[in-house]
Amino acid sequence: MRPLIGISTYARAGERPCFSVPCTYVDAVVAAGGIPVLLPPVGCAATVLEGLGGLLLPGGGDVTPDHYGGTPHATNYDVCAERDAFELALVRVALERDGFPILGICRGMQILNVALGGDLVSHLPEHYGEDVAHRTSDVKPVVHEVKIDAQSFLGDVHGETTLVVHSIHHQAVGRLGGGLRAVAWSPDGVVEAIESASHVVMAVQWHPELDTPEHPARRVFAALVARARDYVRAVMQPVRPAPGTATLRPASP
Repeated sequence: MRPLIGISTYARAGERPCFSVPCTYVDAVVAAGGIPVLLPPVGCAATVLEGLGGLLLPGGGDVTPDHYGGTPHATNYDVCAERDAFELALVRVALERDGFPILGICRGMQILNVALGGDLVSHLPEHYGEDVAHRTSDVKPVVHEVKIDAQSFLGDVHGETTLVVHSIHHQAVGRLGGGLRAVAWSPDGVVEAIESASHVVMAVQWHPELDTPEHPARRVFAALVARARDYVRAVMQPVRPAPGTATLRPASP
């Protein structure tokens, strides 16, 4: 079974505004065995999620500080109220569905944290210094090491506790949202991954879609698709009557 995986799109952009998402996310979901479905920030979140087996929240611009009690920063970029509202609604609806899996990547991890009541660090160099670069000055990816908690789902997924990953961000999660725990860190102490004990949620601050298909970081996509299969099977499983109960059938005309 190839489950449908919703991918929220980027905001309206370009001279001829359009909704889009980098092909790397789509290709990673396909390679993992899922069928990607792009979700532009329009419509009702509850309706949009109908029929899907899982949700991928990709990277992009900064989350509006108002959503987590922050203040605007000079380095904020591509802030979009429309996208923020839609993705926050998607997360909250998805969390109400028992067993529905979510994978957050970069901005997606931050949206998850904010949706659950957490906040964000507005600009990493001001809080963690510059010993570890998390992006270049012209907003291009860099690579750095992360340490993963061996006693975590993410640790099980990767099968190792140290990874070298691609990073393109200047913000990160600060106070953790309800039910979340940190499970990976960069050498400067920035939280690089989170999980939930009460929901089928995992999120990474790095960009696994930029790695080659053989790289261990890509395993999060296979994990999302596997969880989506489990969710779809559980939802589609027919309800059987308890032993000894009769099954009612409509009367013949």
